Amino acid sequence: MLYAIISEDKPDSLQRRLAARPAHLARLQQLQNEGRLVLAGPHPAIDSEDPGVAGFTGSLVIAEFDDWHSAQAWADADPYIEADVYAKVTVKPFRKVLP
Repeated sequence: MLYAIISEDKPDSLQRRLAARPAHLARLQQLQNEGRLVLAGPHPAIDSEDPGVAGFTGSLVIAEFDDWHSAQAWADADPYIEADVYAKVTVKPFRKVLP
C-alpha cells in the first residue's frame, strides 16, 4: 500500500537540513531503485523553486510499504530526524486516484 510521509521542519533548520541531505537522498534513491517511490520533495518556505535562505517548511514522500508500521519505521530512521530538522512527522495511508 502507498503511504504519505508528511514532515514539518523546525524553525531555523536549513543548515542542518543541507548537511543531512546527501544521506536523506540516498534513502530515497534506494526506494526509487526498488520501484517503491511515487514522489518525494520539500515544501519551499516561499513561492519559489529555489527558496535560498528562506529554506523549507517540510517534506512529502509518497512510497509503497508493506504496512503502516514499516512506513513509520522508515520515517523514524530518516537522517533528518537524527539531524534535528523535523519538528513533526505524520505517516498516513494514501490511495492514488489520479493520474
